[in-house]
Amino acid sequence: MTAKIQLYLFLIFISFSACNPKTIEITVSPNAEQTQELTFKTLNQAIQKALQLKSENDKTQIQINILPGEYHLSAPISINSRLSGLEIIGAGKSEVTIKGSVPLNLNWEKFNNDIYIANLDAAYQKSSLGDLGVEQLIINGKPQILARYPNYNEDGGFWQGYAADAISKERVASWSKPEGAIFHAMHRGKWGGMHFKITGVDENGEAILEGGFQNNRPSGPHPEFRMVENVLEELDSPGEFYFDKEENKLYFWPVAGTNLETASCEAVVLKSLIEIKGDEAPVKDIHIEGVKFEHTRRTLFEIYEPLLRSDWTMYRGAAVFIEGAENCSVKNCEFTNLGGNVVYVSSYNRNVEISGNHIHDCGASAISFVGEASAVRSPAFQYGKFVELAEMDTVAGPKNELYPKNCVAHNNLIHRIGRVEKQVAGVQIAMAMDITVSHNSIYDVPRAGINIGDGTWGGHILEYNDVFNTVLETGDHGSFNSWGRDRFWTPKRDKMDEMTMANPQMPLWDAIHTTIIRNNRFRCDHGWDIDLDDGSTNYHIYNNLCLNGGIKLREGFYRVVENNIMVNNSFHPHVWFANCDDVFRRNIVTDNYKDVRLLSWGKEMDYNLFPDEESMMKAQLYNIDANSAFGDPLFTNPAELDFSVAENSPALKLGFKNFPMDEFGVLNPDLKKMAKTPEVPVIKTTGELSGKSSATVSWLRNEIKGVDSMEEQSAYGLNEAEGVIILKMWNGSKAYEGDGLRSKDVILAVEGEKVKNIKEFFGALKKYNYTETVKMLVMRNQAEQELTVRVK
Repeated sequence: MTAKIQLYLFLIFISFSACNPKTIEITVSPNAEQTQELTFKTLNQAIQKALQLKSENDKTQIQINILPGEYHLSAPISINSRLSGLEIIGAGKSEVTIKGSVPLNLNWEKFNNDIYIANLDAAYQKSSLGDLGVEQLIINGKPQILARYPNYNEDGGFWQGYAADAISKERVASWSKPEGAIFHAMHRGKWGGMHFKITGVDENGEAILEGGFQNNRPSGPHPEFRMVENVLEELDSPGEFYFDKEENKLYFWPVAGTNLETASCEAVVLKSLIEIKGDEAPVKDIHIEGVKFEHTRRTLFEIYEPLLRSDWTMYRGAAVFIEGAENCSVKNCEFTNLGGNVVYVSSYNRNVEISGNHIHDCGASAISFVGEASAVRSPAFQYGKFVELAEMDTVAGPKNELYPKNCVAHNNLIHRIGRVEKQVAGVQIAMAMDITVSHNSIYDVPRAGINIGDGTWGGHILEYNDVFNTVLETGDHGSFNSWGRDRFWTPKRDKMDEMTMANPQMPLWDAIHTTIIRNNRFRCDHGWDIDLDDGSTNYHIYNNLCLNGGIKLREGFYRVVENNIMVNNSFHPHVWFANCDDVFRRNIVTDNYKDVRLLSWGKEMDYNLFPDEESMMKAQLYNIDANSAFGDPLFTNPAELDFSVAENSPALKLGFKNFPMDEFGVLNPDLKKMAKTPEVPVIKTTGELSGKSSATVSWLRNEIKGVDSMEEQSAYGLNEAEGVIILKMWNGSKAYEGDGLRSKDVILAVEGEKVKNIKEFFGALKKYNYTETVKMLVMRNQAEQELTVRVK
């Protein structure tokens, strides 16, 4: 070999080495000696070493290996752009635990026969907790119950136990320190939950409340679904605790068999555990794997921001928070016993992957992809707010790059989330583009399994997910839920009709890409399997197995629903526009269509299979479904959740095509072993499903009927399925005069007296037979109004 060739090869080697630097491995071990160069006792120390190495050579590749053990953080791990390329690899989620709690060394003494007390002075000072209260106590690795009323009951419904008298004057009067108590209540429409601090008692003995901002649809607390906690006098059962912040004392009633002399005790102190945040430039190629994350604080009273005009406000933070990142991942980890959100992908992010994780028993949402409102053109932030067309930005698409794009939530097992907050989702998407949500198993959640908060900017793919046991503690929602209250949308129907008729492409200014929902299995026993609510636009929904709640489309545009199976239910078109261009074809329905307040039947309704001739003929009366058919779909094996159809099924003649019935949910073998599957539905006849509707009656030459279905409750935006609907209003009616009643109003009360149905309505009117006018509370365009109505 000549010297020239040798020099050439040497230069190639040097160049290759420079482009592919050797990875430096740093070890974290609970048994580390401080004198070791690349082995450290804490993860924070390892991060500081990584920063030093990067400052010496920013091309250095670093891998932090975490050996088995528990690691209590004194502050969140902060990873910025200087650490790009960092890998944090745990020995396994069953071996390595990162905690946001501090161990407490307590001397317990008897307080009474059942309760023990410990002074936290010394332990608190060492833990740097400051004046934060102990709201989460961990004994022998198990979270305990903050003293509450009513007592915790796993099968107790809302918050695992609720009571209308949670903060009654009588109960509040029995508390020595009402200040600091936490009051939880459902929204009046059960659209999520609300949380309040009790700051004192007023002159009437009523609790003074501060909070309630955790929901974007303002409401008073639900009168029945209530719970209160953090009250000493409510510490009345095993497993409950209370912390007196003024005296720095911890009270605890241990469960039977607990030896407090040897028990490990921890108090939760941190709101987040890892924060991956770009600074001057995006942080790139950060990969975290093989770790269990536990113990973060509840964040109920942090700053909550409205996510445009969805029903959500949300705290922008989580146990793992990612912002300004590219090509990062969190894989094969476990997240449990966390007080707030779990993983939050915020603002600018590209190609972030959250996969293979087990997320369970956490306080709020599991995985969230949420952009910045600054990226939205002409944003509005509450249901009734609207940017006037003359002032509206009419350019399509985002305004800047501050949103997640091309990110993935894949193969995650998510269950028992929303243990504290109720406006939550297994996967939440808002102000984002091209998000893929695939092969996740999501169940046992209080609200949606998957939620898309707005139409900005679409392009999402939701596929092969298994989502069930949803909407367990809320209402008027679905296993999948979306809103689309984008630039074109307003609750004033006539205004929206006028704008969209003049600008047919206006609904696509924000929903610029089609969102695809395909090959999923959904079951919702307390709402819809797929619920496209107000304004949801530009969707293609196909090859989905819907086991109970059917598919609902409300108020949007350009949606194609085809080749889906709706077991024990049907299609729910609500409040459609004349020019919506919606399509519903080649689907299998097992009940009548559940239409409410339609101006038209869209672009195409045809080639669908109905359960019987009567159901089909009801549809054909509207000049739709001319080529549809009826009959038994001949499902292959419903008892094993196989709803493919046999070769001689009439559905196949209509163009329906079978799709796989064994590819839903998680793929990882270990997660698959743990994952539940939905309950097998008992197939019902149309007679069993349809039920009875209240009669239409005449009043002052107007057609009215009682509200008697979840569909009507949703369509009219009611808190409960109660009231009297004005179906048709005669313009010559005295009740129409002036600012009186209008068609599609729902009468809720007469002279302050609530009316649930026609009988109660007439009963209330009878009391005012002698008057010319009465006061009526009505729901109009999903907002309550009080009217003076002529009734003579």
